[in-house]
Amino acid sequence: MSARIILFRLWLPAIFLCSSAMAQPKPTKPIDYVKLVADRVISNAAFKLRATVSKPQQAFQQIETVDFGRSFNASEGVGYAYSVLESDENTEIFFQLSFSGAAKIWINEQVVFEEARINQLDVKEHERAWKLSNQFKASLQKGANKILIKSHAPKSQEWKVMLQPLLPMPEEGDVTKNREPLKFRLSADSLITKEVADISNWIVIGPFQKNLSNKTEQIKIIYPPEEEFIIGKLYTTGNTTVTWQLPKIELVTDVFDAHPLWGSLYDWNYHTAGLAWAIGNLGAYTDQQVYKDYLLDYCNFMLDKRPYIFYEKYAMNRLTSRFSRMWHTELLDFSTAPGLPFVYSILSIPSLPNLSEYEGLVNATKKYLLNSQLRLTDGTLVRETPLKYTLWVDDMFMGVPFLLQAARYAKSDEEKQALLNDAARQIIQFHKRLYDPEVNLYHHAWYSERPEAKLPYWSRANGWGVWAASEVLLYLPEKHPLYKNILSIYRKHMAGIVKCQDSQTGFYPNLLDEPNSFRETSGTAIFTMAIARGINHGWLPRNTYQAYARKGWTALTSVISEEGEVSGICMGTMCSEDKNYYRNRPLVKNDSHGLLGLVFAGIEMQKLLDAKAD
Repeated sequence: MSARIILFRLWLPAIFLCSSAMAQPKPTKPIDYVKLVADRVISNAAFKLRATVSKPQQAFQQIETVDFGRSFNASEGVGYAYSVLESDENTEIFFQLSFSGAAKIWINEQVVFEEARINQLDVKEHERAWKLSNQFKASLQKGANKILIKSHAPKSQEWKVMLQPLLPMPEEGDVTKNREPLKFRLSADSLITKEVADISNWIVIGPFQKNLSNKTEQIKIIYPPEEEFIIGKLYTTGNTTVTWQLPKIELVTDVFDAHPLWGSLYDWNYHTAGLAWAIGNLGAYTDQQVYKDYLLDYCNFMLDKRPYIFYEKYAMNRLTSRFSRMWHTELLDFSTAPGLPFVYSILSIPSLPNLSEYEGLVNATKKYLLNSQLRLTDGTLVRETPLKYTLWVDDMFMGVPFLLQAARYAKSDEEKQALLNDAARQIIQFHKRLYDPEVNLYHHAWYSERPEAKLPYWSRANGWGVWAASEVLLYLPEKHPLYKNILSIYRKHMAGIVKCQDSQTGFYPNLLDEPNSFRETSGTAIFTMAIARGINHGWLPRNTYQAYARKGWTALTSVISEEGEVSGICMGTMCSEDKNYYRNRPLVKNDSHGLLGLVFAGIEMQKLLDAKAD
């Protein structure tokens, strides 16, 4: 037998296997479509971190930290930090700062702040901002402005200076509208190269040491950096010499292959956690372990990294990392909704080996939601942004499903009833303020300070609202005094939503009252899920609503590729009175904002079709 024939026989099985793997049958059932999507998610979620270098943000919009203690190995003395701020106009700007010990600041060689008394570092974190304990005003010229910070802290204290500008709030909460009026441009100084500026916004020198026993006099002693700025010169101080250097450059962590617009599938936020919750539900529905394992992999990864993230945030001053909002963020997107997969795991997976860790996170989340989350006087969940006491429809989903799962987890009937009551009241109170009875739709947000403002009917926001109402109907006993009211709210909302569906494509537009606004996947997925769920549970008549569910599902199958990629998802969106803001939002692929609702839609659609077949 010739070698050629032998090789042909060896290759034939390999060719057959390869072609079989490539020729996967196209899904026909809803559950198979979402399994395809979930399989891609699982294959792309690494659940591990890689090392990277902490790089400076040159746009000066948030807190900048100069950590003298880490740079000087906590040695006591006086340190200096130098940088250049570039302003786009001649202006006066207020700055906030907090520091340990004493501090003095010059801008363009003029003293703008001085405090000789010993201070404690005082920083308060809010929704999307930080509040520092001191404030000063400084004049900036258009172009380069040299800034010099002098700091002294007793050896027993953290030695940090934290500084942030108080810039105007972006219009209507739209971060894309905000210019960058202030930037760090260290390389604007001719003595400093771009290579240095790419690594750090600051250079530092110290610690200078003289008469350390007199703590309050340290900030008054004049050291050479106040009189000259010379690169490549040594200064003798105490028993050592110092020169200008980079502050400590930290080795930090990041995920693998994050999308530039929305991040990775294992960031810490409501939609990646919600996706884990969704895939866990897929595992429960199909009884396939791979999906149950994904839920646990997500939760265990987060539990394992929590101590490190705390250290990275507070010891290494990485206040705005991908995971930093895991700790002490007063926003439901990060403080409450991410708890869903953890409480769901406790309830659905027997014998969790690290049950106490899950319970610790769930109990802390519940404590925050009940005792610390900002609310109106009637208990309604609200935000500080963009205006004080703003209701976002989004927060119906950010808060209510967790309340319901926490009620299932409650240790007493009294606690369970209180949590159910809270969830039910949220639906009614949000509805009272956000609902437009003329069109049976929700405005995206409601301003307590300006209740007359009418924000657009954004698709996904209406989805979050109707989803939350459907969750309450799932778990609230029918005999509960608020059940019928919530059922009526759900039905009216659904009646308004389905009128917005494109009768040809099955999609819903991004602005529900504008058929010509772009068709959008995440809203379509949530509405399809909510309709199918309503039919499955008898809240909606099948003969009226099934066609809407089927058309919606057909639309969704058109944006799912053979590889399980999902397109046409509106990226994360703030609230605005400007309709153009919503009309021009970017569309992205595989964003968990859309995958979350899609997985649940597939489950509910499969139940719907199976029930009809029976």
